[in-house]
Amino acid sequence: MSTTPRVLGGRYEVAELIGRGGMADVYLGRDTRLGRQVAIKMLRSDLARDPSFLTRFRREAQSAAGLNHPSIVAIFDSGEDEVTDPQGGRHTVPYIVMEHVDGQTLRERLSEQHRLSPAEAVTVTEGVLDALAYSHRMGIVHRDIKPANVMITSTGAVKVMDFGIARAIADTAATMTQTHSVVGTAQYLSPEQAQGQPVDARSDLYSTGCLLFELLTGRTPFTGDSAVAIAYQHVGEAPQPPSVWSDAVGGDLDAVTLHALAKDRDARYQDAAAFRADLESVRLGRPISAAALGAAAALGAVPTQTMPAAYASAGTPTAVHPAVGRHAGNTAGLPAVGHEVQEREPRGGGRRAVLITLLVLAILALAGWGGVRWFASQTPVVVQVAVPSLKGMQQTQAESALRQQKLQGKVTQAANEAQPGTVVDQSPTAGVQVPQNSTVQFTVSTGPDAVAIPDVTGFNEADARKAVEAAGLAVSSIQQVNDPGQDKGKVVATKPPARQTVAKGTAVVLDVATGKVQVPDLVGSDWAVVANKLDQLRLTYKKQDVPSADKSSGTVLQMSDVNKVVDFGTQIVVKVAQTPPPTPPTVTATVTQPPAPPTTTATTAPVTPPATPPAASATTR
Repeated sequence: MSTTPRVLGGRYEVAELIGRGGMADVYLGRDTRLGRQVAIKMLRSDLARDPSFLTRFRREAQSAAGLNHPSIVAIFDSGEDEVTDPQGGRHTVPYIVMEHVDGQTLRERLSEQHRLSPAEAVTVTEGVLDALAYSHRMGIVHRDIKPANVMITSTGAVKVMDFGIARAIADTAATMTQTHSVVGTAQYLSPEQAQGQPVDARSDLYSTGCLLFELLTGRTPFTGDSAVAIAYQHVGEAPQPPSVWSDAVGGDLDAVTLHALAKDRDARYQDAAAFRADLESVRLGRPISAAALGAAAALGAVPTQTMPAAYASAGTPTAVHPAVGRHAGNTAGLPAVGHEVQEREPRGGGRRAVLITLLVLAILALAGWGGVRWFASQTPVVVQVAVPSLKGMQQTQAESALRQQKLQGKVTQAANEAQPGTVVDQSPTAGVQVPQNSTVQFTVSTGPDAVAIPDVTGFNEADARKAVEAAGLAVSSIQQVNDPGQDKGKVVATKPPARQTVAKGTAVVLDVATGKVQVPDLVGSDWAVVANKLDQLRLTYKKQDVPSADKSSGTVLQMSDVNKVVDFGTQIVVKVAQTPPPTPPTVTATVTQPPAPPTTTATTAPVTPPATPPAASATTR
């Protein structure tokens, strides 16, 4: 017995389940209007009532909808479906209609093969960087690059997907403070993500470096018993070169990978194009950038530009490296040796000279190839050193002690009872073994007279005032702000900001939420964007579909209370364009008339009137 398939938006038939993630399920589907196969991603029903998951899911549709690139899984449509739970309650479940990709994820590929060949790893990473170069140009940072979010199609093409936690570059600074948690996957977090700092396009490049490392070695750069332990290593420990874990990896690929994994974002690749250019140079046997070679040398890797021939793509010329002679790479450029010698030597001497020249070139080329193989097979030694004890030292002494151990130092300041300039804390702690050139963070006291402004975000006004005054500061004024980040009457922020070190007695301004927000004018935007924005503003909404022939489906036509300041929870009526159903074709009925009876024509001979008799003429005589 057949059942009627579930149809979303009056258009998309839902078929079997083909994938499952932590936030959503993916179904095979069919677009009945265009007659094509699609993938339908639906938020899991158990998460549909959680505002944070709803916001994240809608953000994915918003972030990826404007991206149109061969290396990014395309988003065709989005919408919301109303379902009934087992208790009889009704709630909204959003869905995204995506391009259906016939293939497997990189995670599945790695599960089957453990690791990829260097040539294949380079090619796949180039595809990921193509997608990131485009998304970064469009102002979107992915923030969750990992094998599970990269698809390899049946034809070998690379597709990046899942922009669920992507952010516009201009909006990334607010990410951590709003959620108070680290977003992303621990094994692929950039140091700035792990520390809760604002992210940018270079954070994606660090994650791509982690991805490349795993493709080459079968393991991530850092492993640990918990996400916190792994995040700590991203921040404070230097990665080992991939060649430590795989003999197939040469020095040039070590250098590119380590350059992408630089802790300081200013020291790593600055854009996806530069990263991809070095990978292409590795693949084709060309010299890589000086910056990548310098990054490898700083971490103790072999700074060679030599590349095993196995990396080269099919059809590309074999790279010929220095020390094999001036003309070793191309004999076509040699002078016509035979003709020159023929004038000076007896017959046959020219032939011998050519043979000797070729033999010498062959020996030099063989020697060069052997040297290439030997240097590429050498495993670089990573020197471990003990972190010195810095507590109690002055800042200059601490920096000198780190230099002696060939370690880097990063200083932060904090108010403390210790004398100004004295080190009061460090990470890692003394005695821990770390690779040379690792970064050690240490805290220097600013003295007892300086205090840090307490973080009173979320406090009510009275409690915030007490905390500020207890720190030796004074509350100068209260400013009411329309901010959805906190409930009414709660502190949104302070001026100066929290944790800033200031002199005792400094006046502090408290920004307190009014419980109100201003309704933005989003007419003309896509419905998914508007719904996401209203969620962030803590407003409810009522969607009204309005047939529209001149606006694309999903475009917002009208909103209530635009530019007004309203209370949290106010319902905003949003009128959204909906493509009207196609008008049924007009049927013209043709009625066939029965044939007319034959017409009978009667022919009548003309009647000639009788002749008028002549008038009688009477004559009287």
